[in-house]
Amino acid sequence: MATPQAPQAAEWRQPSKHDSVIIVGAGAFGLSTALHLLRDGYTDVTVLERGDEIPSRYSAANDINKIIRAEYEDPFYRDLTLKAIENGWRQPLFAPHYHQTGYIVARSPQAPPKVAETLEKSLQVVESHPLFSNEISSLNSPADFRRSAWQLSGPMLGFKGYLNRIAGYAHSGDVIRAMFLRCARAGVKFITGEQRGNVIEILHEATGPREQRCIGVRTSDGKVHRSVTTILALGAFGASLVPELASFTTARCWSVGHILLHADEADLLRGIPVVNVRDLGFFFEPDPATRLLKLCPLGAGYTNTRADGVSLPPADHLLNEFMPKEDEQKLRLLLRNTLPWLADRPFIDKKLCWFSDTADSDFCIDYVPGWNGSLVVLAGDSGHGFKMTPIVGEWVISLFQDGAQRIPRWRWRSLPNENKVAKGKGWGNKVTWRIGKERELSELLAEKTSTEESHAKL
Repeated sequence: MATPQAPQAAEWRQPSKHDSVIIVGAGAFGLSTALHLLRDGYTDVTVLERGDEIPSRYSAANDINKIIRAEYEDPFYRDLTLKAIENGWRQPLFAPHYHQTGYIVARSPQAPPKVAETLEKSLQVVESHPLFSNEISSLNSPADFRRSAWQLSGPMLGFKGYLNRIAGYAHSGDVIRAMFLRCARAGVKFITGEQRGNVIEILHEATGPREQRCIGVRTSDGKVHRSVTTILALGAFGASLVPELASFTTARCWSVGHILLHADEADLLRGIPVVNVRDLGFFFEPDPATRLLKLCPLGAGYTNTRADGVSLPPADHLLNEFMPKEDEQKLRLLLRNTLPWLADRPFIDKKLCWFSDTADSDFCIDYVPGWNGSLVVLAGDSGHGFKMTPIVGEWVISLFQDGAQRIPRWRWRSLPNENKVAKGKGWGNKVTWRIGKERELSELLAEKTSTEESHAKL
């Protein structure tokens, strides 16, 4: 294990269990942190959330489901996922919302070489762990796919892949709700709403020529909330409060769509593994409560870059409620090959899901430099962080105990002065597990407007 860096400042001290701690953001990372602080004996924890209720519409985890899988090209994240499954997803709080349906990973015959290479590397990393010795099955023909998931009635000619039985999904919205209720009932204070829970300013006092200490935050209603330690878990919105985050993170999104099934159709697909065709998209078994089949196209993602070069989610959330045409085309092709009887069904509840992205897909779980150990950021989930929800809070406890981030890849990134903004352009294109080219939200909205105007003239 790497030697930890020195604490952020000479004045750093391990927080007392009775110190006031504020967590900004009631998403997966924020609530996991609240839960673990509670378990560790912290007695004065307050969570501020801009949304009117929890799960919040501002949280990427406010969703039907997320994949839980150990497929990584890096054993580090594979092992973290296995820890999260054993110590979290199979434990009483999380287990009711975890469904180990299995996970089919595949590629179409038209997939670019990058997809095949990434799939093979991820498979090698998974297979190298003894836990998977009897849990992986190769899928090399349509018959192989149907033996693993009999509901796959499409042709799937030329598709290659495998089934991983130690994987599945979690109902992410229910997970958020379960953590919230556990924390609230045990004494964690929650303040929500666009006025009372929306943090607009980090308050500080000078402690030296180039040092300061966070003493709390101010919300939209003008109220000051004092704290000894403040933890920012804002996902894609992080740079709105800590502009320095824009030097190595960017707000990015992918689209999501759903198909509303009849009751018998939902029953037909019950128990189907998560199906992920790496060059097209993925889908889950239908949600039993709503009968919604969730589908997500795969690509490099979309950014919303402002004039200052920083990407943040749009202020108007209505701008997120659509699916780009290119994504819908991918999902239609996915369905024609897997579930052709659904290929022409209308997509509903279409939206963009925003996350905090880094160029290397590594998280940032660290103190912000220059704040005397009083300000922590949890950022860079990079679209794969939800599966770690049960154990994220452990990392914050370790940070408090050590006074520094022991894992180099999760430290704050300090970049040269000329790189104060991490230009999102190119990141999505280069990440090994993504394909295609990233685009700007403004381009997509212009195309959407043009299409609507053309239809209106018909």
